[in-house]
Amino acid sequence: MEGNRNIESAVAGGIHGRGAIQVNKHWKLKKMWRDRYLYVLLLPVIAFYLIFHYAPMYGVVISFQDYNIFAGVFGSEWIGLDNFRDIFSNSDFYVVLRNTLVLNFLSLLFGFPGPILLALLLNELTSVKFKRAIQTIVYLPHFISWVVVASLIIPMLSPRDGIINELIVLLGGQPIYFMGESSWWIVVYVLSGIWKSIGWGAIIYLAALTSIDPTLYEAAVIDGAGRWKQTLYVTLPGILPTIVVLLILNIGRLMSVGFDQPFLMGNGAVIQVSDVLSTYVYRLGLLNADVAHSTAVGLFQALVNFIMLIGANSLSKRATGESIY
Repeated sequence: MEGNRNIESAVAGGIHGRGAIQVNKHWKLKKMWRDRYLYVLLLPVIAFYLIFHYAPMYGVVISFQDYNIFAGVFGSEWIGLDNFRDIFSNSDFYVVLRNTLVLNFLSLLFGFPGPILLALLLNELTSVKFKRAIQTIVYLPHFISWVVVASLIIPMLSPRDGIINELIVLLGGQPIYFMGESSWWIVVYVLSGIWKSIGWGAIIYLAALTSIDPTLYEAAVIDGAGRWKQTLYVTLPGILPTIVVLLILNIGRLMSVGFDQPFLMGNGAVIQVSDVLSTYVYRLGLLNADVAHSTAVGLFQALVNFIMLIGANSLSKRATGESIY
């Protein structure tokens, strides 16, 4: 009898379980239908990633081929890992790899805290009009292309008639060849990147600040906390999840560097520090028509970024309990 009851209970549980699954599925479909217009708005974004990011992924097989443009992807000879061996035996590859890591690390070290500090400062402003004016001013550089930025920075830093060097000479100093000396070029690269992105990056943290419960600040004031302690014990913990997620994503891009900035601001005098993986791939793939090796470099770059992203996410999850997934 007891065995029969167990069987009946198991059957009943299975029936109820299937019923719960069906109800849950029906509820999800109903919710999706309710938000159908939001999904329609999402379609262009999905189409963009499918067409320009996922569809071209089949091309990574070129990195394992002796690619012939006339034979195509499916007609070229398979050579295994020979392209990767050629890359790793080339000393130029390690130079551009070093430059990519150095520039990205310095940009992360000095640029990542910038939007956080800017958001905290803007959050302290009491005048709404002044706050909006400052936000507009610091956001604008994000919408200026690197072509325009480079065409402004290079003449300004000219050792002959640049306004910066004219001020240096006026103060009794000697002209500095900012764009021709490796150390100064790196400084200009990092600072220009911070100037261009700091305002846009602060938007995310300002949005995160609005989610902090105001009663926490009231409780902190009652406990005698000043503005600094409120920031330290209320504001920063409140936006910590956002900080961690963005830090993980930035670490996952340490092997990637945009093409425009180093290409437009670089020159022959500083190529030993300005030549990065993106410009290296450009030279290999377009200028030298070496599609196979350039694809191999891109695949290596993507794999390392993926490993660093997973590693940073795991470390963050263990250290702070915050992670992307």
